Amino acid sequence: MTQHAEIARLSLDPFIDGKRRPVAGTAVHPTYDAASGTVLCDVPVCDEAVVDEAVAAAKAALKGTWAAVPPAERGRMLLRVAQFIRRDAGRLALLESLDSGKPMREARGDIETSARYFEYYAGMADKLQGDTIPLGQDHISFTLHEPIGVTAHIIPWNFPLVTTARGLAPALAAGATAIVKPAEQTPLTALALPDYLTEAGIPAGVVNIVCGPGAVTGAALVSHPDVAHVTFTGSVATGKSVMKAAAEHVASVTMELGGKSPVVVLADADRDQALDGVLKAIFTNAGQVCSAGSRLIVERSVADDFLKDLIDRIAGFGFGRGVDNPDIGPVVSREQLDKIDGIVRRSVEAGARVLCGGSVKKPDGLDGWFYSPTLLLAEDAGNIAVQDEIFGPVLTVQIADDFAHACDLAECTDFGLVAGIYTKDTSNALRFARSVSSGQVFINQYFAGGVETPFGGTKNSGFGREKGLEGLKAYYTVKTVTARI
Repeated sequence: MTQHAEIARLSLDPFIDGKRRPVAGTAVHPTYDAASGTVLCDVPVCDEAVVDEAVAAAKAALKGTWAAVPPAERGRMLLRVAQFIRRDAGRLALLESLDSGKPMREARGDIETSARYFEYYAGMADKLQGDTIPLGQDHISFTLHEPIGVTAHIIPWNFPLVTTARGLAPALAAGATAIVKPAEQTPLTALALPDYLTEAGIPAGVVNIVCGPGAVTGAALVSHPDVAHVTFTGSVATGKSVMKAAAEHVASVTMELGGKSPVVVLADADRDQALDGVLKAIFTNAGQVCSAGSRLIVERSVADDFLKDLIDRIAGFGFGRGVDNPDIGPVVSREQLDKIDGIVRRSVEAGARVLCGGSVKKPDGLDGWFYSPTLLLAEDAGNIAVQDEIFGPVLTVQIADDFAHACDLAECTDFGLVAGIYTKDTSNALRFARSVSSGQVFINQYFAGGVETPFGGTKNSGFGREKGLEGLKAYYTVKTVTARI
């Protein structure tokens, strides 16, 4: 079966109440092969009426078939979903790579992580137990954990299936129901997911998939009065709009709004370890990662040599289609490419200096959306390259005089998602971890941790936590029952 034949056998209709819901004749939205700029397929747009159907199905299942499933059986269902995702990992990785442009090795890693989310939260479904509260011999008081209700999941385009699984698995473990809206740029793996949910025995209506642009489908979903919680990953501006819409019907929200994460390299760092970590931090998925290490803060005494080594390593990168497993794949869309190029140009006009890259790339035989891996040296902390999330293969370099200066530079933006540091001095590493405002800190590695470790931001990077045990808390409420005896 060819790559495009794999897409041809995928149902593109929304999944509502346990079945595909044809929406022929409505508007469609194309999803593209980012490496060639050609259309892979046209996906039907779900309007407000279709979203209403999805929410109604989730609401009915919440108090009906899903509520009747014992927690232990919910866990078995989630474990089966993990098993089926692993079984078809090759198919799903291919769809993810074609749709997003990311290299196949990264797509395969994403599929494994998606399976791991379902596996991890499968083990928690029958362990969400309450407490007893000692009020004396004349009373008994205890708490119950109850599902929050119908949940909406607004998925970004950079990690489609991983981000879906990250929110959906704990929601289901807690007994909530869900409507998933994948990004219009990368909907394919979300549209494949219902096959595995159904095969695992998850009842109709528990999970529903609707597709379309945020302004149409997403807006209808997050403003729906029967949605109790919204999990959103995306830009600060869109996140604020989502919060406002959810506030109108007093829905809770989890917000993951991106970052401008610093990676500090001190003079005593292990050079090879730091080089590997910095390259991984910024060039994974062509820099299209919310937690990307997009600011390198390097101590002045080693800066020249370290930057030379970085540039030498970058010079050896190859480009290509994601399915061919290149060092660097395309960015997701023409719009994203133009945004990256525009920010780089404005940063240079404002005084930043291009150390390498800094331009649109056209690999041989490909007409897609590639950008050269870029290093920008910015002496002014107010430069747009320091302050704005570029979301591409662009690393902003800042030079620190010493450890204290590095800590100050790390704090110079309004974001606070991740911070990293490379040093052999454990005390400095821990002082940095204490001082920096971020949801997580990586020491002598990057993208550390895993499904088990809580993830989220501070400041403009958002609030709430996903992953780990903390990730469950968004999806249940605590009810207290007290009686006189």
